[in-house]
Amino acid sequence: MKLLAFAATNSRQSINRRLVELAARSFKTNVQNDVQIEFLDLNDFEMPIYSIDREKENGVPSHAHTFFSRIGAADALLISFAEHNGFVTAAWKNLFDWMSRIDMKLWQGKPMVILAATPGPRAGAGVLQSQTMLAPHFGGEIRGSVGIGRWAAAYDPERGELTRADDRLALSAALSELVSTDEKAGAFS
Repeated sequence: MKLLAFAATNSRQSINRRLVELAARSFKTNVQNDVQIEFLDLNDFEMPIYSIDREKENGVPSHAHTFFSRIGAADALLISFAEHNGFVTAAWKNLFDWMSRIDMKLWQGKPMVILAATPGPRAGAGVLQSQTMLAPHFGGEIRGSVGIGRWAAAYDPERGELTRADDRLALSAALSELVSTDEKAGAFS
């Protein structure tokens, strides 16, 4: 299985980057140890702000095509969304908009677990709700959604682990849903 993982933010110190890395490690350790994980960094896919005029003049940037093809090559997706004013970051929205010009079904039918980490108590409720609502229209199959609020209390940076049992259980349950029924049967036989 190939798992594509990324934080939908361009912040290099993002708590969502830490969360998606922790989740990917947990998937490999607790769900499927032979998984191949590819991490992408949005900073490697910076491009002009989308506009129809830019698209007509220059076409869709190669970075959008590359990211789109990485989604296509994956078996499943693990994404942690930073929440800016209740929605996705401008960096992610721009990449998303460019990829939608390649194909509106940019998630390409992939099963996904979406995450969000926030310093406040709402645990990314706005961004998770919007992405859960939009994903099917763009070819995504959300299998799980987990928000981790009050990140400073929820994460132990020295151990690289979540501190609260309910957060660990929610993440574990969501990650197990990335594996198909056939794969689950094979893993436990």
